[in-house]
Amino acid sequence: MKREEYISDEMVVKRVNEAVRIELEKKKALDVPIVIYDRETQIIYQENSDGSRVEVGRRMRRGRYSERVTQKA
Repeated sequence: MKREEYISDEMVVKRVNEAVRIELEKKKALDVPIVIYDRETQIIYQENSDGSRVEVGRRMRRGRYSERVTQKA
């Protein structure tokens, strides 16, 4: 492939976002629960198609892997 045939990074991000949106709509239509991670509270939820949320778990570790490894050494 030539460099001119590549798509831009913005187009890749746009396509990925649309693919995720379509997949979430499909799961809602099929009445399949989805899993959502809330970054602020760091809680993992299972959201049903009716909008109800059930807490599944919490984040176990904090920080990046490289930061945790250097703290132990």
